Amino acid sequence: MASNATTTTTTKRKPVFVKVEQLKPVTSGHTLVVKVVSSKSVLQKTRSSSSSSSSSLDARSSTRIAECLVADETASILFTARNQQIDLMQPGATVILRNAKIDMFKGSMRLAVDKWGRVEVTEPASFEVKEDNNLSLVEYELVNVVEE
Repeated sequence: MASNATTTTTTKRKPVFVKVEQLKPVTSGHTLVVKVVSSKSVLQKTRSSSSSSSSSLDARSSTRIAECLVADETASILFTARNQQIDLMQPGATVILRNAKIDMFKGSMRLAVDKWGRVEVTEPASFEVKEDNNLSLVEYELVNVVEE
């Protein structure tokens, strides 16, 4: 069977940059430019491999997690950096977070980038960070609404 279907090329969408203050709980697909205010390591765990080879540690055998306070001119939020992302999240650096999502941790929002997203260091931004509006300090409570 001959196919006369035309192939269409998908054009990439331009990213829609959002501000930190616009982030809402349990949302995803955010692209934003933020400055790293501070970074604190919270977990560094190495897993022992089942084979007893004395080779150097594989990147997959260790897990590193750091909480980084990131901000723009509207607000700040805690960003959970994992493994190689930690090396990019140096205090004072300006980064672009692509396809970021909001995770809930103990009732508060945390920004994260998983394997489908990207963390890129970019040239320093010209805005002043606003640290006094920290969205991670706001506690949320899940309320089930029963309609009758």
